[in-house]
Parts: sequence; structure tokens; C-alpha cells
Amino acid sequence: MTTRREFIKQMALSGTALALEPQLSAFGTSAAADPWETVMPAIRKRIKPPQFPTRTVYVNRYGAKGDGKSDCTIAFRKAIDACSKAGGGRVVVPEGTYLTGAIHLKSNVNLHVSEGATIKFSTNPKDFLPVVFSRWEGVEVFNYSPFIYAFEQRNIAITGKGTLDGQSNPEHWWPWNGRPQYGWKEGMPLQRPDRNALLAMAEKGVPVRERVFGEGHYLRPQFIQPYRCQNVLIDGVRIRNSPMWEIHPVLCRNVTVQNVHISSHGPNNDGCNPESCVDVLIQDCYFDTGDDCIAIKSGRNADGRRLKAPTENIIVQNCLMKDGHGGITVGSEISGGVRNLFAQDCRLDSPNLDHALRVKNNAMRGGLLENLHFRNIEVGQVAHAVITIDFNYEEGAKGSFTPVVRDYTVDRLHSTKSKHALDVQGLPGAPVINLRLTNCTFDNVAAGNVVRNVKDATLDNVKINGKTVDVV
Repeated sequence: MTTRREFIKQMALSGTALALEPQLSAFGTSAAADPWETVMPAIRKRIKPPQFPTRTVYVNRYGAKGDGKSDCTIAFRKAIDACSKAGGGRVVVPEGTYLTGAIHLKSNVNLHVSEGATIKFSTNPKDFLPVVFSRWEGVEVFNYSPFIYAFEQRNIAITGKGTLDGQSNPEHWWPWNGRPQYGWKEGMPLQRPDRNALLAMAEKGVPVRERVFGEGHYLRPQFIQPYRCQNVLIDGVRIRNSPMWEIHPVLCRNVTVQNVHISSHGPNNDGCNPESCVDVLIQDCYFDTGDDCIAIKSGRNADGRRLKAPTENIIVQNCLMKDGHGGITVGSEISGGVRNLFAQDCRLDSPNLDHALRVKNNAMRGGLLENLHFRNIEVGQVAHAVITIDFNYEEGAKGSFTPVVRDYTVDRLHSTKSKHALDVQGLPGAPVINLRLTNCTFDNVAAGNVVRNVKDATLDNVKINGKTVDVV
């Protein structure tokens, strides 16, 4: 396991330079070219899951016991090290319940969690030390290790029909959020002072090597975080009870998340948050979360602008989304921008889902968000709006960085119950540009649209409560 000193030395030498150069979009969205027929197939062709040697290593051969009591941290480490050094393959977790601290993946290793196997992660924060180089709410930091972590590795995977249980609840991890509904009580530690300190460091340009949190601090770790990795696969596992964000690839290229079942209702329990990644496929997944089901991100404020690493070329398809703040969301940590998002054939339905399609941006983030395309979207019911684009999120206009959303298209969406069909709010000097809805039907809508500061909106065959609407 890489030590904190080694990480800090590496970061000091590299100056936090990115290992991956962002791939600039080579495609436009002119009216003459349908991006679904030109851009999307090219993206899909590039995304390929990693392949692994046929070698199999069993964790119990290195001392792991599936009794739910024995600490298997060292056994997992030894099995992964042995598999990687031998050239790679599958590290198999057989049936049983395995208690562990942080798991760090290495190149060419597929951590395979067998059906009937459960990996339970420790509730002791010390089991996620030493600190590792991470990103927390869009800001680079040295913090507690994510439960499953990889740094600058190639060809890694988490597969199988088993369960990953973070054991987070109102007694462990969640109270750090600071809200009574998640177990916090007066006098208990909470993350707010550390969060404020980290955000202030980023705004002041404090070097990343000096942003050291971890023990004695209260920034909850993510569940799964591959960082600066290439060729990543997460396939089939069930994830529950996360401290905060669940699947969080950062600065990765060629990522596939499929057949994953997530049920976790804690604070900030986003389902899948690709951040500053290139070529990402999310398909055939189930999300039932305490925050956004999927949230595309690219860094927060000064730190996001410093790295200048957009998330681009994302495909979301055949996913089912239940509870959450937003279904398919872009933002809010989005200062690096996002381009070329394609989402299709998804169903979103819950009275506890606030928004179906959601964008969160503001004048503090200032992200450039372009070429966002949706089609064949079924929405049962949502609590607020089916389509929300919000530049008034959090700080709203209180900033000097212009937020941009342009070329946002929705084709063949049907919803059956919502408060609003549309809640689209740009800013006076920063309108939402080129919003296009075609063949969309919004039924049982309780209130009118909320539309402010929109330029070049087109509605073609759009009906709200049975009436054709051609202007926003």
C-alpha cells in the first residue's frame, strides 16, 4: 500500500499534473448531422471493458475468513498483490461475509465478488488510513481512502453478483453530515468545518500536498473511486449503505458501469458520479439513492478551473431510477465542463425523486455544458419538475464565472405525474441556449412551467396535459 509520504512526494514532483489529457470533442451538433447517428456510435465503439488473464486467486488462500468477524484487510491486500505481480487475473471472493478495511486495486486485477458473498467494510475510520490522494466534492485533497480505491492503474474491475456493504447508518459515517435525520446530535463531530476549510484552501490556491485531512477530520470517504485509471469495469455487484458518493471514477478513461444495483439512502449518497472522465458507459443499472442517481461532474470552482478537465463522451442507457434528488443530473461540481452526454431508454419513477433530468450550475461554477441529448425517456412521477436546468443553484448569480448550457435536446419523453413539466432558469446575462424538445408528452402536471432567461427554444409536438405547447 502506498504511504502518505510516498503520495505527497509523488504529488510534489508531478505538481498535480494530469495523467490524462482531456480528449477534445471532434464532433459538432449542426442541424445537418444527427449526433445520435454520428457522435454517439463513435463513442460507443471506443468503450470496451478490460480483459483479464484466466488466472484465479482466492482470497481465502491468503487468510480471509468469511465469518463476518475476522479482519480480512491483509488477506485482500496479499491476494491482490499476488495476482497483479503474476500478470493479473481474478481475485475471487467466495460465498460468505468478509470484514475489511480499505481495498486498493492494482493493474490487471478483477475483484470478483461471488454470488452469496458480502464484503462488509469496517466502521472504524482508522481502517481507511493512511490518507490517499482523492477528490472530495470536486476538490483535490488527501483524505481517508475510499472503501475500494485505485490510483493510476490500468485494466481493473469489480464484478460478480455479490454485495458490497458499507455498513453506514445513523451510528457510523452518516452523522458526520451534521443533520439530525442522519444521526447527528449536539456535541458530535461534523464535517462542516472541514468542508469549509477545504473549499477555502482551494479558492486560495493552497497546494494540494498541504490539503491533508483524514484522522481527526470528518470528510466522509467515497465507496468506490478509481483515480487516474484507464480501462475500468464495474459489473453486476450490489452496493448498499455508502458513507457518501457510491461509484466515483475521477480522471479516468474508458469506464463501463453495468448491471449494478445500488440501494443507499444516506446523505450525499449519489449513485454514479463520473468526474473529469472520458468515454463512460453506464447501462442496465438500478439506482435507489439518497441523492442524485447519476451526476456528471468535473470539479468545483477554482479547483475545477485549475485542472480544466471536462467530463466528455458519456452514454447512459437502459437504467431504472427510483428515489433521489435528480435522476440523470449534470452538476453541480461542474467547473471543468461537460460535453457529449447521450441518455436513452431509461425509466425514472418515484414520488421521492425530485427531478428526472437535471442540470445544476451557477456563477461560482461557470461550467460550459454542451451537447446534452436525451431520447426515449419514461417518467412515472417526480415530485418537482421533469426537466430542470437551474443556474440559481446554491450561490446562483453570486459569482463572476458565466455558466453555459447549450444544445440540450430531448426527444420522445413521456411523463405521467409532476408539479412542473419544465423548470428552466438561466441568468439575465447567461441564458440557456438552444433548448429543443420534440415528441414529448407531459401528463398530470399540477402547475405551469417555470422558464426564465432562455434563448432559441424549440418545441415540436410537445403536449402538456393534452394541450399542444409550441413556446416555453
